[in-house]
This record gives sequence, C-alpha cells and structure tokens, in this order.
Amino acid sequence: MLQLSVDWFVYKVLNFPAASKFAGMLDFFLYDSAKIILLLFTMITVIGCLRTFLPQQKIKDWLNRSQGLGNLCAALFGAVTPFCSCSSIPIFFSFLEAGIPLGIAFSFLITSPIINEYLVVLMFGFFGWKIALAYILSGITIGVASGLILGRMRLEEFLVKDMIKPDAKIFGPDKPYRGFKSRVIFGISEALTIIKKLWVWVLVGVGIGALIHNFIPQEAVQGIVGKAGFFSVPLAAILGVPLYGSCAAILPVAIVLFQKGFPLGTALAFMMAVSALSLPEAIMLRRVMRLKLIMIFFMVVAAGIIFTGYLFNFLQWILF
Repeated sequence: MLQLSVDWFVYKVLNFPAASKFAGMLDFFLYDSAKIILLLFTMITVIGCLRTFLPQQKIKDWLNRSQGLGNLCAALFGAVTPFCSCSSIPIFFSFLEAGIPLGIAFSFLITSPIINEYLVVLMFGFFGWKIALAYILSGITIGVASGLILGRMRLEEFLVKDMIKPDAKIFGPDKPYRGFKSRVIFGISEALTIIKKLWVWVLVGVGIGALIHNFIPQEAVQGIVGKAGFFSVPLAAILGVPLYGSCAAILPVAIVLFQKGFPLGTALAFMMAVSALSLPEAIMLRRVMRLKLIMIFFMVVAAGIIFTGYLFNFLQWILF
C-alpha cells in the first residue's frame, strides 16, 4: 500500500513520466524514507514495550554469558527478516537501546540484508538448491563470525553517547506498570525520542541511495569487474559498497554477471556487498557510531564477503 501510494503521488498527482530518472529517484526517496521511519517507530515501540516485561539483570546476565549463542540467534533472526541494510538499522538501534551486546546486534545487522526468504526462493530457481543452501550457510557464518570478532574488540566506546547510554535502565525503568497501556506509552515515548535524533540522517542516507540507484548504470560496474581477473572478488565487493539495494533487487545483476562468464563467487560477492554494506547505511549509522567504528565494521564484513567469494569460486572450480 505504501508503494502504491507513493507511485500514485509521483506519477498521477505530480504527473511525472514513468521513464523519468528524476521521477524514479523521487519515488525511491519517498518510499524508502517513509518505510524506514515507520519501521523505526514500529520496531522501537514494540521492543520498548516488550522490555518492560523483562527482568533487567537476568537478561543482561544471560546475554553476557551466551555470546556465541546470542550471535547465532541474532543471525538466524536476521535471516528471516526481509530487510535491506538501511531497513535493518531500526531493529539494530532497538537492540542497542535494549542493552543487547554490540557484537550480537552486529550479527543481526549483517545477516538481515544478506539473507531473506524471497532471495532464497529466487536463488533456488536460478542456481539450484545446493548453491542456495551454501549461500544461506555462508551468510549466517559471515554474520556470526563478524559479530563475534566485533564483539571481542570491545568497541562500545565508539558509540555516540547521547544515543546509547551505558548506564541507562536498558530494559525499562525499575517501576511498576499499571496495565498494558502504560507499557505501550513507554514504547511510543522511546520511539519518538529516537526518531527525533535520527530523521535527518535517514533522509540524507536515503537521498544518496536514491541518486545512486537511478543514476549509476549497472553496465559500467559489469565492465569494470570483468577486467579484474583474480582480483575480481575484492573489486566486486568494493564496487558494491557505493550502490544501494536489497539482495532480491540486485540478484538479477549477479545472474547476468554469472551468465557472462564471471565466476559465481565474484557475482555473489558483488551482490552481498551491495546488500550488506552501503553508503546510505554508513550515513545512518553515523548518528549512533563514530566513524572509526563504522570503518571497522565495514572492513570486517567486507573481509568476510571477500573470503566467501573466493570460497564459492573454488567450489565452482571443484564441482563444475
């Protein structure tokens, strides 16, 4: 309904031609901005409400004891959420506000855009169940391993303090709630407070994503990657970062690269980098992280994607 409403406004009310790149950019900007802000409000409200039911100290103790299991659960949860990198950020912020350890929250943020149910269906149809299963396992592995590495680096000092307060009552204030209504009010209040801090960053990030999405030709990327030889995997990952889109949206590009003779791992590395790492995502994360932490996050995830790309190229050589 949101997409239909935006399309109606851009192409019927404003009367832009369907072939206009500016209209496509405006449509993309309006839809993604509204979608992300709605997701922010909804997810932070829900999680804030749920936090009021949780025993604060017990949850903190459990999360601190179960780092590996927590990373796996976060990655599996990310795998079943149909979000792109920017749409995953609201839940990531909610995790941090709820006191979830940074490394575990990163496992969700990494896995969510790489894997989702409709991507699995598309990959199954184009590449078969073996490649689809290997891709799912690799995406979860990247999320878990990267989250563990980032968590053990103790990077919490690089979080922006006015966004994530380490001494806050992270599972809700220690006071009795009189009915469900008061719990919902607490969640809504948290959501509005966070959105007031984030909305400008969301609009800037989505605006850059809209420009990239509509004005960088995919053919140019394909031509550059095709000349890189052995270094096509890291180059594909690097070129994927400035682009913006979900795995399902970029999968046709990966298929075209594969059909043109590109190694499978190179094509998949490009797709994973586009979906898991993007400039709009970095801009939104800048509101809650210092630049050094964003750079470390990008480098760790990029290393995992590059390793996976080479692994798939090797498996293709062995099996096919």
